Amino acid sequence: MEAYLDWDEYYKFVKAVFVANGVPEEDAEICTDVLLDADKKGIDSHGANRLKPMYIDRIQAGTQSATTDWEIIRETPTTAVIDAHDGMGQVVSHHSMRIAIEKAKEYGMGMVAVRNSTHYGIAGYYTEMAAKAGCIGMSGTNARPSIAPTFSVENKLGTNPLTFAFPTDEAFPFSLDAATSIMQRGKIEVFERQGKDTPAGTVIGRDGIAMTDSEEILKGLVTGDAALAPLGGIGEELAGYKGYGFATVVEVLSAALQQGNFLSKLAGMNDEEGHLKYHLGHFFIAVDTEAFMGRDSFEKTTGAILRELRAAKRAPGEARIYTAGEKEYLTWQERKETGLPVNESIQKDLIKLREDAGLTEFVFPLEKANE
Repeated sequence: MEAYLDWDEYYKFVKAVFVANGVPEEDAEICTDVLLDADKKGIDSHGANRLKPMYIDRIQAGTQSATTDWEIIRETPTTAVIDAHDGMGQVVSHHSMRIAIEKAKEYGMGMVAVRNSTHYGIAGYYTEMAAKAGCIGMSGTNARPSIAPTFSVENKLGTNPLTFAFPTDEAFPFSLDAATSIMQRGKIEVFERQGKDTPAGTVIGRDGIAMTDSEEILKGLVTGDAALAPLGGIGEELAGYKGYGFATVVEVLSAALQQGNFLSKLAGMNDEEGHLKYHLGHFFIAVDTEAFMGRDSFEKTTGAILRELRAAKRAPGEARIYTAGEKEYLTWQERKETGLPVNESIQKDLIKLREDAGLTEFVFPLEKANE
């Protein structure tokens, strides 16, 4: 049964769950804002369905800390290296992009590299922070191994998003937030919840044959018996080596600058000790458009480029052409009126979180329907 949650109530609930699990209130507000930003934009793979398994379960398991005692360990006027000490990825990332923006406003450009962090949610949240400040925003993060290098069947690279946002003269920024694999783990989790197969050609098995069973794929990504194909696809014929190359760029920028963990070290478990802390790396870049020919001129030119692209001759049967960030903006225009759509499986997770945290004041549609 799909139902809709009121945004204000859902925000209060998510924040309360974080606080009940030891996240300080100010940090809980950041974590909640990042998670709801995904829900608002229709990026359901990184929204409500990840509150329990990715964040709360990991806090309770001890693989990440509810408190984020981030520390600047090296700094110049335009750069900084931060150690997150395994705290909340959203919190250290919010502060890191804020620092990058402040440096950009003073010196034209700013970059912050982070090590020993955890999953930071949707990368576009941070690049759009920069865009709102009139800056070009760039970010990326490595992740637990999922992608097989071209001509390999072993998951080595994470889904490693390479993300950009530009301010424009329109109601929304240009915002490109995409994994460097064809399919990301979160989308496969959504398919599994819905009882659907994963599209053929997006995941490769140890035998070199494409896999489609979503449940088996999720198990295989943990055991190493499945790997995601990079953007472009399996092999070279559809230019999968390009996605492999971009994923490697993100891996290097998320590990080499800050001397953090990389590739197989990010698996989050080993044979001797079981589950381990993830120690992920991120990077954040802000470029002040005012330092070039001015913010207004940048926004007008960027907007003109996007409008000309959307005005291109459409393929037969296609209603319109979109630019990056537009669909997410339109989804929010719809969802802010309807509320957040959640299926029965997610509601059950939320109810479990509520019971564990003793938040008796929250009631979900599934419970009302069963009264």
